Amino acid sequence: MIVRLLWRDLSLLLPGGRQGGTFLPLLFFLAVAMLFPFAVGPDAPLLARTGGGVIWVAALLASILPLDRLVGADLEQGVFDQLALRGIAEELALAVRMAAHWLSFAPLLLLAALPAAALLSLDGMIVRKLLLGLLAGTPGLAAIGVMIAALTAGLRGGAALSGLLLIPLAVPILIFGAGSLARPDFAGVALAGAISLFLVAVAPFAGGAAIRSARES
Repeated sequence: MIVRLLWRDLSLLLPGGRQGGTFLPLLFFLAVAMLFPFAVGPDAPLLARTGGGVIWVAALLASILPLDRLVGADLEQGVFDQLALRGIAEELALAVRMAAHWLSFAPLLLLAALPAAALLSLDGMIVRKLLLGLLAGTPGLAAIGVMIAALTAGLRGGAALSGLLLIPLAVPILIFGAGSLARPDFAGVALAGAISLFLVAVAPFAGGAAIRSARES
């Protein structure tokens, strides 16, 4: 049942599905990476110093784009009620949705980070840290996204509120992930991964409680 639920969520989030918009975060991510060198000029050392942080900010902003489609439509259509009748708790449904959300955007962003790093003149060691950091941090961004989507589902102006809530919650991942690029070790990547794991563990329970509250109101 979990595999079928994951496949359903992926079919909705991937291009061609009801909520499909996977290429939009990817295009946004690449657009930021391409426009930044034009903004600061062809100074390769400056691009190398700041490019990693720009990629992290682009990844954070790209993860915000699909938030309004993650939970709200299913809540309105009674999908969570149907899942509850089948014995699937909201926490499990959101954990699966979180995995589907990550699979729908993070692998493509990791691939897109390679040409983005080339545009920003990042060297090999920085690129390795960047990819490891994104691999460790993007599950946390997906967890925050699903949790906030559940908290704001059904609220008027929920899309704008989602972005305002996500950014401060994602700042610790951004600080340690981007900060690791300036360190000789991988401590920042490890800390970003630890925060990400904590968020992955907490998000389904917080989001499940929010959905039950929305259903009862």
